[in-house]
Amino acid sequence: MSTITFEEITTEHIHAVKEIYNYYVLNSTISFHTEPLNSDQMKESVLNKNARFKSFLISDDQQLVGYVLLTQYKNKQAYDVSAEVTIYLEPNYLGRGIGSHALSFIEGIAKEQGFHTLIATICMENARSIKLFEKNGYTQCALFKEVGYKFERWLDIGSFQKVLS
Repeated sequence: MSTITFEEITTEHIHAVKEIYNYYVLNSTISFHTEPLNSDQMKESVLNKNARFKSFLISDDQQLVGYVLLTQYKNKQAYDVSAEVTIYLEPNYLGRGIGSHALSFIEGIAKEQGFHTLIATICMENARSIKLFEKNGYTQCALFKEVGYKFERWLDIGSFQKVLS
């Protein structure tokens, strides 16, 4: 049985997480970026100035397989009880239960940081991610039609939430 571990992301990990993320930028509608991020952009995306928001590498038997983030939902004080959760996995590691481990882990961190609600924003074409979040207790609370345009088609996003406490 494999061992899933988590390690807080530091600047030395930026290249590795950038490679994972840019795969999805170039090959999917999972990310709404249309051009690959450079190292500075990736650093800004995963290293948070606010210590409540955390970013972790995900390893399976000491092999880097992805990362999971808690980021600010909106920059207004009343939203300080909520955070956005995001998971990116190496494509070869999809469907192995790693996403559920990552969600369980990051939800524990979110509770420690005093968050009440977690929100995931998912492209509605991403059936795998929708299934992962719903299986782990997230419910769809919003649908935004045709808010993105990539690969010559309009894209919808859904917001999925889980109340932690």
